[in-house]
Amino acid sequence: MLDDADDIHPLFYGAPKTTEFKKLRKRIVQNTREAIDQYGMIEEGAKWLVCLSGGKDSYTLLAVLHELQWRGLLPVEILACNLDQGQPGFPATVLPKFLEDMGVPHRIEYQDTYSIVMDKVPEGRTFCALCSRLRRGNLYRIAREEGCSAVVLGHHRDDILETFLMNMFHGSRLATMPPKLVNEEGDLFVYRPLAHVAEVDCEKFASSMGYPIIPCDLCGSQDGLQRQQVKAMLDQWETNAPGRRQKMFRALMNTRPSHLLDPSIFDFKGLTRTTSADENDDT
Repeated sequence: MLDDADDIHPLFYGAPKTTEFKKLRKRIVQNTREAIDQYGMIEEGAKWLVCLSGGKDSYTLLAVLHELQWRGLLPVEILACNLDQGQPGFPATVLPKFLEDMGVPHRIEYQDTYSIVMDKVPEGRTFCALCSRLRRGNLYRIAREEGCSAVVLGHHRDDILETFLMNMFHGSRLATMPPKLVNEEGDLFVYRPLAHVAEVDCEKFASSMGYPIIPCDLCGSQDGLQRQQVKAMLDQWETNAPGRRQKMFRALMNTRPSHLLDPSIFDFKGLTRTTSADENDDT
């Protein structure tokens, strides 16, 4: 059974009444609120540019932020934004119609970054880095034009874990996508409110709500991407030891610089003993 149109926001019209879905919805809202509070994302009266790609993650982000706003727990203005990057076959009418039907303030921007990526990236190389850089530059510009203080992205817990492992395996560094950062120019925040939300929860939520999912055919058309390989590895670990992803994620929140090897974050040379062995020798 589906609800009648009596939920707290049109984005939740038709939400399933099942106990399972209610628990899922509550978990996503709690996880998102936890991240927003823990990383200090709220500036009262601010305006957020919430980026909507048409994937399951960005739909989940949009819905949960509107629920928090509706409940008075997110005192910011929300402007949804889709950047149409000119990919052939992209269903350009889907998101504008969805946002209009849901009564969500939005901006649709067309910029043909697809042609630039196809022209600049050598054959056999992956598109992701250049595509992401061009997309981010346009989103920063739009945020400034709209008077927004933050660009809000739909990266979830699993994206953060995958990025951490990719940096470790391929970049020789311990780093990932933080839930909150300031852009290089110093004038915009970048937030990831779904940082504590599992990908499987986003998938279940968007599917249960029947949101019109738009796949990224540009990235999905390439085989052997590093992220796909890391995702497959994490899937195997999770199958062998359920809960492994969450333990790994918690480890990112529980670092001990003195038990790593980076002298720039811990003064190993300055370590001293409180007493010598001879001073403690009573024999």
